[in-house]
Amino acid sequence: MELYFPLILDGANGTELQKRGYDGSKCTEAWVLEHPEVMKQLQEEYVEAGSNIVYAPTFGANRVKLEENGYFNMVPEFTHKLVAISKEAAAGKALVAGDIATSGKFIAPLGDVSFGDLYDMYREQAEAMEEAGVDLYAIETIMTVPDARAALLAVKDVSDKPVIVSFTCDENGRTLTGSDVRAALVIMQGMGIDVFGLNCSTGPKEMLEQAKRLRDLAEVPLAIKPNAGLPKTINGETVYDCPPDEFVSLTKDFAELGAGLFGGCCGTGPEHIAKIAPQLGDFEFRKPDPQYGDKIVCATEKDVFILDPGTEAGEIIECGSDLEDRIRKANKSDSQIITIRISCEPDIDEFEAAQYAIRKPLCIVCDDAALLDEALMLYQGRALYAGSLSDEELAPMVKRYGLII
Repeated sequence: MELYFPLILDGANGTELQKRGYDGSKCTEAWVLEHPEVMKQLQEEYVEAGSNIVYAPTFGANRVKLEENGYFNMVPEFTHKLVAISKEAAAGKALVAGDIATSGKFIAPLGDVSFGDLYDMYREQAEAMEEAGVDLYAIETIMTVPDARAALLAVKDVSDKPVIVSFTCDENGRTLTGSDVRAALVIMQGMGIDVFGLNCSTGPKEMLEQAKRLRDLAEVPLAIKPNAGLPKTINGETVYDCPPDEFVSLTKDFAELGAGLFGGCCGTGPEHIAKIAPQLGDFEFRKPDPQYGDKIVCATEKDVFILDPGTEAGEIIECGSDLEDRIRKANKSDSQIITIRISCEPDIDEFEAAQYAIRKPLCIVCDDAALLDEALMLYQGRALYAGSLSDEELAPMVKRYGLII
């Protein structure tokens, strides 16, 4: 399925459900299954307001979140029922996106789960969504690059439907773990997403500044889903201070930056969504036009780098028990690129434990396709390659991980 822009997304589910009776006594997904008519009515209102896509209420319906709330081995059951509610509400008038959210877990050194653990969790959820018949996938409110990569790889391994990946960041464009959303964009579009987005955290005005930073690197349409302004606490209640007319006042500005999807996050409701279409009018979507020319654009987990085609790789670092120390030393060297050789299976374990320390563009030297694939699965940036593997052997890794040859 191909998406044709512009498209209007829905507004908030969480804050709207709170207005309609959700009291926080249990996880949102369980409450929705007990009160399906509330969710159905909300999404019917979004469709009536102009939403072309509604997000199924599967935000926290992954293994980790459900188990935290006492629901074990129930990902398929929750997912099928939640998606069914949205499909009934959409009634063929809007597409239904499988909503995949941040896990709340961190890989080493910040946490105690492996990247493989994240992938397995998201794979289970994606399989359930595919079985439930979602039209596309929205990986949203993402706070870490590992979450985004694991979810995207999982989705692509079970489906060929469109995928939106949307990050949340602060006013400086950094995620919870310090990644620049520009780096996230480069990594994600290299891995084959259909749309890159920003959602939550800020209101439209603050989000516009980050959209401007993405414009010159974007090769895919942008999705914009801001909050209804910044939240304030008044008389013990959280209040969002951006009314519908003000909320949509920058819609055309976003469109000029390459946005093709427009919606709302926390604090927005059907009344906000209804104001979007009149702002777009007869707007004709223009795909973003990257401005980096023949430069090489790569990224670590934290930052994006734009290199000249002739940039030389640094001295090759061999894997070993002191790999992290040598990476830190290379970070301080004059070389613009860190080059690491992967030669055998033990190298993979050492690379996995140390790769988080990389602060410069990474070039992997490897002559074994299987080992290279393992290393790229674990590396949380967008890497370059040097070695003797053929274009045919490298092609799957270019497509899957955004490998730069």
